[in-house]
Amino acid sequence: MKRWMPLLSVVGWLLAWEALVRIAQIPSYTLPAPSVVLQTLFANLGSLSMSWWFTLKITFGALALACLGGMMIAAVFTLSASIEAVLLPLAVVLQVTPVVAIAPLMLIYIDSTTAALLLCAWIVAFFPILSNTVMGLRAADPLLRDLFRLYRATPLQRLKLLLMPSALPYFVAGLKVSGGLSLIGAVTAEMVAGAAGRETGLASRILEASFRTETPKMFAALLLLVATGLMIYGASNALSRRLLARWHAAEQSRESM
Repeated sequence: MKRWMPLLSVVGWLLAWEALVRIAQIPSYTLPAPSVVLQTLFANLGSLSMSWWFTLKITFGALALACLGGMMIAAVFTLSASIEAVLLPLAVVLQVTPVVAIAPLMLIYIDSTTAALLLCAWIVAFFPILSNTVMGLRAADPLLRDLFRLYRATPLQRLKLLLMPSALPYFVAGLKVSGGLSLIGAVTAEMVAGAAGRETGLASRILEASFRTETPKMFAALLLLVATGLMIYGASNALSRRLLARWHAAEQSRESM
């Protein structure tokens, strides 16, 4: 029964929303009912699906690059403190700079709009994976570190056999955060580009609909964005159970609840 509670809760809220709009006779340009949103979604499925696919490419492309870059740079930081001292400030600067301020510059300096948006979304998603992975690499048991040192393990052997397994739960936690941030970064960058008519993602569809007061179409595009976020959330949770359920206490305790 507990597994069905989230779904039942969502259905209950949607039914309440539908009833409120019908009883109060709220016009669709102010607040469309869920049924109207679904009708609008299917009526505009062709154009919205193309824009959705573009947003998906930016989101998952940025997330994949953030995972690859975050893991590699975290490993380099662990093996070389001097490289970390040089590059970590740059990573922090990129993290604290709002993507809204960076996106216009990227669109100026990079000819490809897609590449510029991908870079903006990557900047947003990159740091949580980097910081969590670095923390996990440094969280290895000190006694096991001494054991590896006693057996004269090479730095790469310590990284592969000791540090990376200990960092896996931290990486998965960072991935859950970066998954949502990559979507936020993609949508934000799309809106900056869409304001100049240079974008074909869902965010620009929302902007176009808002200019024309097509509120149901705005909600239809927003529904696809929410579905994307839920897809990322579900995939990250499934990956966490796949990688950690057999040996990590956090996943084992969740399974037993």
